[in-house]
Amino acid sequence: MAGYLPFEDSNLMALYKKIYKADFSCPSWFSTSAKKLIKKILDPNPNSRITIAEVINNEWFKKGYQPPRFETAEVNLDDINSIFNESGDPAQLVVERREERPAVMNAFELISTSQGLNLGTLFEKQTDSVKRETRFASRLPANEILSKIEAAAGPMGFNVQKRNYKLKLQGENPGRKGQLAIATEVFEVTPSLYMVELRKSNGDTLEFHKFYHSISNGLKDVMWKPEGSIAEGDETRHRRSP
Repeated sequence: MAGYLPFEDSNLMALYKKIYKADFSCPSWFSTSAKKLIKKILDPNPNSRITIAEVINNEWFKKGYQPPRFETAEVNLDDINSIFNESGDPAQLVVERREERPAVMNAFELISTSQGLNLGTLFEKQTDSVKRETRFASRLPANEILSKIEAAAGPMGFNVQKRNYKLKLQGENPGRKGQLAIATEVFEVTPSLYMVELRKSNGDTLEFHKFYHSISNGLKDVMWKPEGSIAEGDETRHRRSP
């Protein structure tokens, strides 16, 4: 309608902040009823956001609207049966298989991972001083990310189980609170940017913290940091320097 996107910014996090705050404006030539409908559609709160049924029944939307008509094609069952009767060998039947892909992390889920924007942390009691989960971004393909994590975890004494775009890392040696187990999953943020989450599912939190610092050294070519950001080690030295 307007000829441009409601939310646009070259900085990814700035873009998500605009979406989170519903920071957009409509052109002056939009009618009042159209502006109200768009505002309801772009509401970041899913509980108060307008539903599809409500959009269809909206007075502005119904102006000139004609429900689509779908033509029902006649299906000849004889043709379908002939396909299966030509070859009785199931091995010769070609079945199309959809390739698995990582779960997509939408803007609101990504924002909720940020301490600065996650309001839930204001009400949740923090029981541990060390985080039980951590995340990093990567621009490598999802399969390559998992392969490199698997290769780095093996020499550290972890058995790796892989399923779709998830990994379960199980420590071979018992720790202070049993064997350390880490659940890892890759999420797609954009087709060229992925978020990797590592979450302790069993064992000691301090041991998980040490594990992450150790494996990070072997994943430097996997982890992506925006330009101008300071690496974790450099940041620590920067704070200590006079």
